[in-house]
Amino acid sequence: MAKSSVNIGAQCAKILSDVQEGRFSPVYLLMGDEPYYPELVCNAILQHCIPEEEKDFNETVCYGSDVTAAQVITAARRFPMMAERQLVVVKEAQQMKGLEELAIYCAEPLESTVLVILMHKASADKRKSFYKAAQKTGVVVDSPALRDYEIPGWIQSYYASRGLQIDPQAAALLGESVGTDLSTLVVETDKLTKALPEGATRVGVSDIEKNVGISRQFSIFELTRELSYKHAPQALKIASHLGNGAKFAMPMAVSALFTHFSRILRYGALLARGGYPSPDDKARALAGVNPYFYKEYDAAVRNYPVRKAMAAISMLCEYDYLGKGGDGATVVSDGELLVELTAKLLNL
Repeated sequence: MAKSSVNIGAQCAKILSDVQEGRFSPVYLLMGDEPYYPELVCNAILQHCIPEEEKDFNETVCYGSDVTAAQVITAARRFPMMAERQLVVVKEAQQMKGLEELAIYCAEPLESTVLVILMHKASADKRKSFYKAAQKTGVVVDSPALRDYEIPGWIQSYYASRGLQIDPQAAALLGESVGTDLSTLVVETDKLTKALPEGATRVGVSDIEKNVGISRQFSIFELTRELSYKHAPQALKIASHLGNGAKFAMPMAVSALFTHFSRILRYGALLARGGYPSPDDKARALAGVNPYFYKEYDAAVRNYPVRKAMAAISMLCEYDYLGKGGDGATVVSDGELLVELTAKLLNL
């Protein structure tokens, strides 16, 4: 898993532990392109900060489109009513005019107020005073969007936190189907765990196929695998089936294939230096690949040595352009483009 995702996960785990034990910061700035972690922290604070019987007088939840920075500051500077603390939460804070003005309050926050600024798929400007003040006196959660290749690792880590072990192929299949939206992955996991037999601790491909409603047989994951081994009939069959799917989009398929062939190219370049690569060098060349799949890449570099891998990447750039309507390619369906691309890749 990428370092950034490990750090944000560990940071949020620490915040959640503190919140559950009643330890709060005076300011929380929750932001980033991936909303899962900011919302997770915000919900935990809402659940644990103010006792239910005190919420009417000591909890204020508003939205950025409905308030000004001055109103938020006024609310935050109030003292709690017959309670230890009050909570002020601003959701969708990126819509609030004058957001930077909150720097005045964040520089000297009240210890009896917990102010939560939640930005949805947006971030404060790190060069400006609001961000710097929030970072100095409070807690900043900056949640980056995960890349496609990071998702299987995140899934495995998340399942482990739930006491489950998910096979690498199953994690790859789930990630391919759901995408990079972590909240959707969590929802699918919750549905899956309820359907598992009592006491089950391992999740395999068949569990994903059965409970999430996707098929490994006709997935981009299987297409890249068949291309690696140059199994032409299977690859063309999968490409045809994928291309006829209602939700199929050529740019997404090209993106996955580009990631795959980029790894083949890096691995091939490493092997071309001569000698057997060290485990660390191999891991760097195949960043984001579970060691379970290394055998596939050993076959792929034989079928697509450096020159062919470079040609494949050039071809993918061309079809990315065509898939987005370039050269009037809109008269050709995405499905037809994928089959044509697959055939050309097989013939390299």
